Amino acid sequence: MSKGPGLFSEIGKKAKDLLTRDYTTDQKFAISTCSDAGLAITSTAVKKGGFSSGDVAVQYKYKSTLVDVKVDTESNVSTTLTFADILPATKAIASIKIPDYTAGKVEVQYFHDHATFTSAVGLSQQPTVDMSATIGTPSFAVGAEAGYETSLGTFSKYNAGISVINADYNASIILADKGDTLKASYLHHFDQLKRNSTVAEITRRFSTNENTFTLGGSFAIDPHTTVKTRLNNHGRLGALLHHELKAKSILTISSEFDTKALDRHPRFGLSLALKP
Repeated sequence: MSKGPGLFSEIGKKAKDLLTRDYTTDQKFAISTCSDAGLAITSTAVKKGGFSSGDVAVQYKYKSTLVDVKVDTESNVSTTLTFADILPATKAIASIKIPDYTAGKVEVQYFHDHATFTSAVGLSQQPTVDMSATIGTPSFAVGAEAGYETSLGTFSKYNAGISVINADYNASIILADKGDTLKASYLHHFDQLKRNSTVAEITRRFSTNENTFTLGGSFAIDPHTTVKTRLNNHGRLGALLHHELKAKSILTISSEFDTKALDRHPRFGLSLALKP
């Protein structure tokens, strides 16, 4: 692919991931195995409240083609086919879900040295059409996306964003929810491996006149252990411990509680991902 700007979906993604990724109040166990032939199998069990679910995912990679198949305990079968460089600088992604065929879609991504474009169409009779475009360089990009509901003849979404990326920081501003939400974020790395980072995010919702300010960070305790924290102005405090038991086998313990209602019980989550 090109060395141009990323997709629109990547604007602000690194800051969002630091504030949200791996924070959970569920109990999750996953075990994975892979072969030299490009076949990987992952079995996952999740308990959320009093409800338990599970799935088995199979991934196979052959040259520039990737096949993903997932079967869950609700008898849903999801299949995704990814074709890289099906045409020069182009990636095609097709997905289908059984028995809900209308959840499937076909997406095409085009990468240029100064721009990226995506187009996705649902597989229903009156599909949703999503499009996005980004122009710029790897260090500076401006983009927009829109979704159109053919069944209603209206736009389901239109968002715009700008990002500035450096080896040490990542800053972005996104106007989302049809212009109702303005989100600005700044992520700063303190080391070359990017294991020690801090992030600040402010969100303004115009319709409710509400502001949300969130601070977070990720800090390496040792080569195998990372601690993450986050706190917003509404008093929601989260903490997370990420420990590598051995290569690619990860134990994650997370918690969240309301500092403005200390009489409430904190919520805890546990995740164990094993890769023999």
